[in-house]
This record gives sequence, structure tokens and C-alpha cells, in this order.
Amino acid sequence: MKPFIDPDEIWEFIRTRPATKEQVRDIIAKSLDKNRLTLAETAVLINATDQDLIEEIKQGARKLKEKVYGQRIVLFAPLYIGNLCTNNCAYCGFKASNKQLKRVTLDHDDLVCQVKALEDSGQKRLILVFGEHPQYDAKFIADSVRTVYAVKSGPGEIRRVNINAAPLDIDGFRIIKDSKIGTYQIFQETYHEETYAKVHLGGLKRNYEWRLTALDRAQEAGIDDVGIGALFGLYDWRFEVLGLVRHTNHFEAVYNVGPHTISFPRIQYASQLNIDKSHLVSNDAFTRLVAILRLAVPYTGLILTAREPANIRDEIMQFGVSQIDGGTNIELGGYAKKKNNAEQDIDLEQFQINDNRSLNEIMNELMDQKYIPSFCTACYRLGRTGEHFMEFSVPGFIKRFCQPNALMTMVEYLEDYAPAETKVKGYALLKEKLDEIDDAAFREKLIGKINQIKEGQRDLYF
Repeated sequence: MKPFIDPDEIWEFIRTRPATKEQVRDIIAKSLDKNRLTLAETAVLINATDQDLIEEIKQGARKLKEKVYGQRIVLFAPLYIGNLCTNNCAYCGFKASNKQLKRVTLDHDDLVCQVKALEDSGQKRLILVFGEHPQYDAKFIADSVRTVYAVKSGPGEIRRVNINAAPLDIDGFRIIKDSKIGTYQIFQETYHEETYAKVHLGGLKRNYEWRLTALDRAQEAGIDDVGIGALFGLYDWRFEVLGLVRHTNHFEAVYNVGPHTISFPRIQYASQLNIDKSHLVSNDAFTRLVAILRLAVPYTGLILTAREPANIRDEIMQFGVSQIDGGTNIELGGYAKKKNNAEQDIDLEQFQINDNRSLNEIMNELMDQKYIPSFCTACYRLGRTGEHFMEFSVPGFIKRFCQPNALMTMVEYLEDYAPAETKVKGYALLKEKLDEIDDAAFREKLIGKINQIKEGQRDLYF
């Protein structure tokens, strides 16, 4: 397949699309009408450097997020399965040349123990993370997924297992699909091929095109729920934003479906970190780029991880983020150790995380800000993925499903896991959100389902 990222094209858009007040406002209005932006229009937003215009972009992103997804924030947890790796990536603690790293692969019993600990905290959605190594082949990944789904601890269960792992061939992706995964996530890291070669110093990951086309092979194998991302700080953030939009264009043109999620992690400290720091992204630029991505691709979920400190996450969440991780521990085997998440062992981790709040602390803070914490997995389990998901999400109809389903999963958490103070806060928020529903018949239907949950039923959704 011919690469669909043309660096000259991307830089031409950045150089030749100056931002005027009228253009920026017209583009924001187009996005608020739930239309995806072109590369040229996204470049205009990127080139808006006037502080008032930047503020208008942020406010547009906030309105769009509310319009499409409502007030809920989806919660998940990353679970690292193994850190064996054959690659030498300058920014990653897992690199093969890092002799300080303690190499660990969870066996079946270890994995069950980790999942029980996560379920006992209230988690319902996981992303399993694997190094790139022959041991972590398609069968190993699929077996891990099946193990996770089989674990039940008290009222707990994992209802959606996403994957972050190395690219596979089509047959490999078919094996993974049969294990009933949710989203398969692969980050290009940087869309700038010259920079890509500089930071990927060994291993299969050196092959830029193999990685760039990986999710095409996933689509060919029938995995229509995919996630893309770039590691911000390796190259110019403006180029990476347009790279993500161009990748989205490609999926729409070829498969009639865009990415389910876009991620935008920033480089953080890692064991044996060795990178050129000239492209590190400031907090101000980071906030801008998230708002621009929200406007550029209205229907796609935006993921903000615990790489970022709590204050940055709380600020940026309002500009279009729809998913965050909570109670995160990326140490191999860390969840079952019952130690404070802040006690990090960088020689057992891929990078340093900076938001060490527990899941319940994050639940409380989301409720304080009037967000609905959500563990919803209804779309995946009702087949609302790929083109079907686009039918709902592109025009914004998904909000009708997301918010009530989010409320029901919040009630499950309040009944099964929440301390008394959180429970009081959660039910106060529930009353507010129920009062906001104009459709009296639907409100009564939702209240009926909530009462069923209080009586002991679980896993109800629209």
C-alpha cells in the first residue's frame, strides 16, 4: 500500500493557511454542526495564535463535546501483561537495550490476580498492553483476553477488553478478533518518517510503513474498532495533529469508518530516556491541540491518560476529552500489590505516570465537576461499532444512549464499591441529571432500570 502520509503536503497546509477571525469562526461553526474538518481547515485552527481566537477554539471544543457526547467521561484502566521487547525506541523504558529494566510477563494466575484486584476496585473496562516480542503473538494476546473476560470477583466483571500491542498480519488480527476484543489500538508515535527513523533504533518497529498500515490489516481482518495516536514531543505538534487527521481521512475513504479513538500522549520520563527535547509540548500548546483535535474529528473519542498530572487532566478534560484512565498502575503486577499508586518503580514501568489518584478519588472529582463517570460498554456489546457506530455518533445521536447508560453504570459503582461519602454525592448528581431529561416517558423508563440495579440486577443498558 502506498503511504498516505505526505510530509510535503502536510507542511504545505501549515505554511499556506493563515488564520483570520472570520475563517476560524466559520470553521468552528462547521464543526459544531458535527462535520469533520478538512486538513486545510484544521491547519487554519493550528495557525490561530491570537489568544482570543485560541479561547474561541477551546470554547467551541467544549460545546461540541457536550453536543455529541453529553456530560459523561468514560473510565478505564491499563493492564500491562508483559514488557519483553525486541525494539529499541529512544523514548521507551521497555527498549531491548535497557539492562536496568526488570523483565516480567504475567502468567495465567498472575493475570487472574490482577484482574480480580481491578474488579474489586470497580473497574469494568481494561486495555491490555504488551511489548513487541515473539512471545506475545496473536494467540498469546487472544488467550489473555479470554482469561480476563472469564474472571469474576464478587459483583465485578470486565465487560470490555481493548488491546495496545504490536502490529500483526491479517491472519493474526483475525485470531485476536475471535477473542471478542473491543478496540485495537496502535500509535504511529510520529507521522514524520525522518524523525521516526531517528527514534526507532532497532527491532521490527523500525519499519515505518508496516506500522502505518497496521490498522488497515486490522480492518481487512474484520476489526472495525481501532484507535490511533501520536506521541507528542518527538516532532512538531502541528505536523502530528495533521498526521492524525490525515490518518482519519484515510480510514473514512477506504473503509467508510473513522477511528473509534484518538490518543495524544506526551513524552514523560522513562528509564534510559534518550531523546531530542526540542519538540517537547508546553501545557498551553497541549491544551490547544486537544481542542483542535476535538473540532477536527467530532465523532471520535479522545483519550487523556495518567501520563498527565491531575491539574492538567482536570483542565484539558473540558475541551473535548471523552475517556480517561483512573486508579492507574502501570507496574507489571502492580494492581495486586495493594500499595499506593504513587510508589512507582520506574524499572518495572514503561514511563512515569503523573496522576496517582485512586479510581474513587477520580470518581469524586468528576462528580464535583458535574461529569457522569461512565463504565458503559453497551455500544460494543450491541454491535454499535465501525460503520454502525458512525451512523449514531457522526450526527451526534450517540448522546441519547451514552448519558443514560453512563448513569446506570455509575449507579452500579455506587451500589457495589463506593464509600458512603461518594454514594451520597453520586445520588445527588443522579437526581440532577434525571431532572434535566425533558422526555418524561424516557425518564421513567430510565428510573425503572435504575431501580432494578438497586434491587440487585446488573449490566442494564439502552
